[in-house]
Amino acid sequence: MTTKMPGRRTQAARNDTVILEAAREVFLADPKAPIAAVAERAGVGISALYRRYENKEDLLRLLCHDGLRRYLEIAESAAAEPDGRRAFTDFLRRLVDADVHSLTVRLAGTFTSTPEMTRDAQRAGALATELLRRAQASGRLRADVVAQDVGLVLEGCAAVRVPDPERTRELRQRFLAILLAGLAAGDGEPLPGPAPSPEEMAWRWRR
Repeated sequence: MTTKMPGRRTQAARNDTVILEAAREVFLADPKAPIAAVAERAGVGISALYRRYENKEDLLRLLCHDGLRRYLEIAESAAAEPDGRRAFTDFLRRLVDADVHSLTVRLAGTFTSTPEMTRDAQRAGALATELLRRAQASGRLRADVVAQDVGLVLEGCAAVRVPDPERTRELRQRFLAILLAGLAAGDGEPLPGPAPSPEEMAWRWRR
């Protein structure tokens, strides 16, 4: 037997979903937008936001942590695929469709991470590195690619955007396919310049 939530709890759950969707849209367009813009987009009173989030930073942190959890979910699912190259490719394709990096790149450095977020980020990095290692071990991915290159690939895909969401999705997957072709093992020349370091990729998260 299914127990229905009381009316107030149902409305509160609906408001949470609407507010987070509105916040994503607002802050993707302008990370400096006031929290009042989120309330207006969501069609709720400003008091509804402050009952849930202490301040704008609290809301930004939750948005990014939700994206990080989605990243972990996709990475853990991909890790179950026995074929290393397919696991890595599916991992990237699903991440691009989930559009995780659009928001995290826009909001980097706008909030202070929690210890839980730091642990999740470290876990995400370890999973991505292992997926990359397995793909390289298969002999079908360039050996000179590092985990930080993967982050740049995802950021590049997130930068592709047109007014039509479905067309944006198609173009991102097309761009990813081009990048994956460049990552394939072969007789190509070595990649130019030193590989990006973790420190180079982490600077934007410093407040």
